Amino acid sequence: MPIITLEGPRITDLDRRRRLIRELTDAAVKAYGLPQEKIIVILHENSREQVGVGGELLADKD
Repeated sequence: MPIITLEGPRITDLDRRRRLIRELTDAAVKAYGLPQEKIIVILHENSREQVGVGGELLADKD
């Protein structure tokens, strides 16, 4: 069972989140030749206060 894990900023729009899950699943179905029921997608959403780039929090880069 393939597991796709994606880390990134929060997607607040539920339709966009659904589309992302669907498109990632579709891509894995094509790549692995498995039914979509076998594909797991996990989103790890991180706020700007939890991510640092270049030694600084993203929240401080505004």
